[in-house]
This record gives sequence, structure tokens and C-alpha cells, in this order.
Amino acid sequence: MTLSWLSALLMTLCLCDAATSSPASHSPREPVNGVSMPLQRRDRPRTGPKSIEYAREAGIRLNMKYGGSPVDKRSTGINKLINQGSDSSYAGSIAVGTPAKSYDVILDTGSADLWLASTLCNSASCTSVPRFDPTNSSSSKNLSQPFSIVYGSGSVAGSLYQDTVQMAGFSVPKQTFALATAISSGIVNAPVSGILGLAYKGLASSGATPFWQALVEGGAWDQPLMTFTLTRFNNASKISELEPGGVFTMGFVNSSLYTGSIEYTNLVGGGTPGFWLIPMTGITVQGTQTLSSTVSVAIDTGTTLIGGPADEIAAIYAQIPGSSQSTDPNLQGFWQYPCTTKISVSIQFGGGKQWPISPADFQFVQNQGVCYGAFFETASTNPSWIIGDSFLKNVMSVYRYNPSSVGFATLSSTAQALANGPVPSPTIGSSPVTPSGAGTSRVGNSPLSSVAAVVAFTVLTSFAGSLFV
Repeated sequence: MTLSWLSALLMTLCLCDAATSSPASHSPREPVNGVSMPLQRRDRPRTGPKSIEYAREAGIRLNMKYGGSPVDKRSTGINKLINQGSDSSYAGSIAVGTPAKSYDVILDTGSADLWLASTLCNSASCTSVPRFDPTNSSSSKNLSQPFSIVYGSGSVAGSLYQDTVQMAGFSVPKQTFALATAISSGIVNAPVSGILGLAYKGLASSGATPFWQALVEGGAWDQPLMTFTLTRFNNASKISELEPGGVFTMGFVNSSLYTGSIEYTNLVGGGTPGFWLIPMTGITVQGTQTLSSTVSVAIDTGTTLIGGPADEIAAIYAQIPGSSQSTDPNLQGFWQYPCTTKISVSIQFGGGKQWPISPADFQFVQNQGVCYGAFFETASTNPSWIIGDSFLKNVMSVYRYNPSSVGFATLSSTAQALANGPVPSPTIGSSPVTPSGAGTSRVGNSPLSSVAAVVAFTVLTSFAGSLFV
């Protein structure tokens, strides 16, 4: 491949394009201080030579995000990565500054920092994306503190600022975030300008309280939780650059998006949480339980794949006839299997029900009649398992602050229809609600408008650093 082709591909794979949605009016059933955001998603074809490079990047990026390193070849060759399935990331629209201006950011439950590209960044990777100019905001304050994040595919560096940040009708007047003055090529791609971390403060490189956590601790939400309902396009025959991606809600659960009840699993460990980490108690493949013991898994909307230790991943593929590790040196850690094989896989958390994964999501990519699975070997040890969008597209996922837990529910027909409709356009929410301790009073009885949300198709590819999205 040419250098220019690879460069263009890597930019696509890192944090890809997103578009926002138009506001939606509240239904009478929605709580005053809970709003939903339609999401948008970008997908890539699953066949051809690009898919192999795409998969390779996905595997390495997942490893790097969680502090590991690319999986080295072993003498048996069992750790080679393969490409299977469509990588996705989902982004929402936030508004920053006074007057407010909207930006698209990746929504990532696997990280806890907010950062945006700055107008002081003049590299090619910055000039192609919308950038924030603090001099145009009367409420902006330079904290004169350095900030940096290292990704496997590059790095982000800049300074910490404070300013008013709004999302879905909620506002934090003095939110600390980073303005990036140096961004490696491929970290962001227009129209996405940065990342909004939705994990706990314990993971924040900046040390700042995350936007969502400031809202819930300040009493701005009716319920201390947020939810994702994500769309699927990886099995579509024709895919546009931007597609509807689903719905992100803050402060309430939209009952029309699920059926039955929400099954909650408490976060593991004590003390201050970081990751949304819960116990996984079972993996059933072709009717056989393969997980040897209960393990802790990070639930991460900013990751596409499902990563785990080599021996546990091997046990999964041992139940799939004709499967084998990839012999491609670029696909260490991935496994391949005949595309004609019908795959049945489900995951169990905390002793609850079995949650099935669609065969379309298990199949990460397809190349020349060979399929590659979304379960792949990761070098990460903390945590050793990462559950990304290959699973999360199959459920409505709920992230509850108190009691600290993650919930899953069966998607309704309404949720499954979220992939239909036009591409959302950017907008800024109205009637902002602020935390009671943030310097302004909480708005109590006015309806809220949804801020537009977007979905960027990204790939938890080769080098995901301390954050990914």
C-alpha cells in the first residue's frame, strides 16, 4: 500500500467523522431533568484489503488504550491479530463557552477527560477539524496547567481551561477541560473535535471531575444514570459515511427503548470507582460454557471489540468448527472462522441472564471468504477484559452512579428502528440545567430540549492509547 493510502486509512480508523442531530421535544413521560440525544454513526465496508489493516489497527488500539502493548508473536503463533467485524464509536454534541458554540465529541465510557482541538493548534490534524478559541468566550479561564494524553497512534497535548460546558440541556459553568495545541495525525477527524469521557474521576488524566459526574453529584439529574442505545450498520450492504447511531440519555431511562426489566450488576471492588467495571460470570459459545472463572470487565462505549486473555479467547474459538488463529503477521491476536458457520455466543454478568451477541456483531470483518471474530486476544492486564460495542449494540446499556452499577436491557422494536431516518444536524440545547453546587441554581420545572448527538465510526484500532475512543 502507498504511504498516502495508509495515512488516510489511519485517520479514518482513529476517531472518525461524526454528525449531530436535531433537537427532539420531550414526551410527557420524560422527567423534567432527563433528556435523550439521538446519535449518529459512521461505518466502513467489511470486505477487501482495507478490512485487514482496519482490524489490525483495532486490535492494537484496544491494547494501548488499557496500558498494554501490541501483542508480540509467540513461538506458537497464537497471538496474531485478525479482523472481524465493524468498529464503531459514538459521539455527541456539546456546547462550550459564552456565547456557546457546539462541537462533536466521541462519547467514551472508557475514559474520563474532556478535550477539544484548540485554535492554537496549527498542525494539519487540527486545521481540518472544528477548533475552540478561548478568546471568543467571555467565560473562558486559562488554568495555566499542562495536559497530555498518549495514544498508541499518537498523542494529544495542550493546556487546561475552565469554561461553561452544556450538553442535552444541562450545564456546568466551570468545567475543567483541555484545549489541545498538538494532536498527532489521525487522532481526530472532521467533524469530531475531541473526546468526552464518561467514566469516573479516578481515570481522569486532568484530575478534573468529569462533566457527567459533576451533573449527577450536583443533583441536576432526576435519576443518577445515563444510557446508550446504539444502532448497527456493519451488516448493511450500502453504508453512508454518516448514519443514525442511536440515542444517549442523561438522567432518565427511556422506557420505549427496552422491554422487560433492566438487569443491574454492581461495580466490582470498593473505594473510588474508575472504569465501569463489573463481574462477568459466563461466556457461552455454541451451547458450551467457556469462561474458566469470574472475571472483571470494563464496559466501554469507546471500544469496538471485545478483548480478553489469550487462553480464554482460545477457549471461545475452540467451540467454533474450522476456526484458527490468523497466520497474518499484521493480525496478531485475532481468530478466523468459516463465514458459513452460524455463531451463537452469549455473555452473563453477575449471575444474571445470558445476553446474546448477534452473529453480525460477532463477525468483525470479512476478507476473501474468511471471517474474523470480534473477540480477540489483548495484552491488557488492568482490566484483562474489555467489553465494547460489538456487545453493546445488542442491548440498552445503563450506567448508574448510585448504587454504582451497570445495567442491560433487551432492545425494543422502537430501539431497533433507530437506524432509520435522516442524518442529524448540529444544534445547541436550550433551558440549561446546572448542578446545584456549580454556582447557579438548578432549573426545576421547565422542559428541556435535546442537544444534537452524533456517532462517529471509529476503530479501536492498532494503537488506542490511555483513552480511546
